[in-house]
Amino acid sequence: MAIKRRASTVLALSITTALLVAGCGGGGESEAPPESELFKNPVTLTWWHNASQDGPGKTYWEKVAKDFSAKHPTVTIEIEAIETNQLQRTRLPAALLSNDPPDIFQSWGGGEIREQVEADYLKEITDQVKTEVADIGSATEIWAVDGKQYGLPYRMGIEGIWYNKDMFAKAGITAPPSTFEELNEAVTKLKAINVIPIALGAGDKWPAAHWWYNFALRACSIDTLKKASTDKVFDDPCFVKAGQDLKAFIDTEPFQPNFIATPGQNDPTSANGLLANGKAAMELMGDWNRGTLDTVAADKAALGKFLGWFPVPAISGSAGDPKAALGGGDGFACAKNAPAECVEFLKYIVSPEVQKGYAETGTGLPVAKGAADGVTDPALKSILEATSSASYVQLWLDTAYGSTVGTAMNDAIVAIFAGNGTPEQVVEAMKAAARK
Repeated sequence: MAIKRRASTVLALSITTALLVAGCGGGGESEAPPESELFKNPVTLTWWHNASQDGPGKTYWEKVAKDFSAKHPTVTIEIEAIETNQLQRTRLPAALLSNDPPDIFQSWGGGEIREQVEADYLKEITDQVKTEVADIGSATEIWAVDGKQYGLPYRMGIEGIWYNKDMFAKAGITAPPSTFEELNEAVTKLKAINVIPIALGAGDKWPAAHWWYNFALRACSIDTLKKASTDKVFDDPCFVKAGQDLKAFIDTEPFQPNFIATPGQNDPTSANGLLANGKAAMELMGDWNRGTLDTVAADKAALGKFLGWFPVPAISGSAGDPKAALGGGDGFACAKNAPAECVEFLKYIVSPEVQKGYAETGTGLPVAKGAADGVTDPALKSILEATSSASYVQLWLDTAYGSTVGTAMNDAIVAIFAGNGTPEQVVEAMKAAARK
């Protein structure tokens, strides 16, 4: 299989325009300044990203900013690294409402970027990034609204289960589970050797919500998911079934004690810290997890030897496509009134040279053509393979549905994990939020 050759189109793939809703409203005009004006006067760009933990990702972004300033001495870049939940849910919304937002900032695309465009927060960059859009491919559509470009991705991949190969072998699990029945059997075998089967950071809500997303992906047909993403209609019984399947799985007690308060990926006591340090056998997470595992591992060499990855298992007899996957990416957008140099920096971030360097950090899968040659980690290579064989990739549901529906949905899902919510209440919360 020509994985490397296909990587950019595969990773770009697959997340189709059906996931996107054509927005209306504002957005800065796509008017490129005369080239003679670019880099002529001193400019300071503020850059907010989510590589907040000390590690290869944070170090690499510092290098990227330094290299860009070396190429363009009139540009100074001030970086602020902010934890994902804080950035996405509090800092960035408040900053965009103010008169002084960051110039360039983390963007997850989909419904969230549509809301930002409708609120007239973002610079439209269509004409300036035609070359980059052609190179990256269809993944850029997630950062487009009504055919106009407002951001670009730098990372794209699907979600799966990261696991400890040594623990699996000790428990007598001879192959990664391909169905949920096999996953349940693996949980039982891991408990028998006194190992936490699955680490979960429900304290940050979204890691828990992703389990429901995957059950919805298995319970719902692709057509139902596409309709829900575009029309915000959640009437299909499959959405309730997703919650029922989740509750049945929770009842098998596959997670660590006090999972409801455990953070997702902050330190050695977080969910990915449990996996990284040999205290849990599995964790459901996206391709970026490889980098965050490194930042919390006491022994990085040992982690590299025992770490493996496999796709989310299928559910026998379900309506959903067993080869469909949940995925998405990270990108950046520029504030509406950011200087023109902001767009040039965004273009630099997704250039093949910078993208290949990003791939070499092992913190995620790049999107530019040829950059996947820099991927060397075996687990990340497994994700490339799985992405190439996925029949369909559904954008993260909270991103696809937008922040209003996504937040209500996540809160209601976590209530199921906490034992005080129901599958029906998740759907009711989504419908109520959609009406707003």
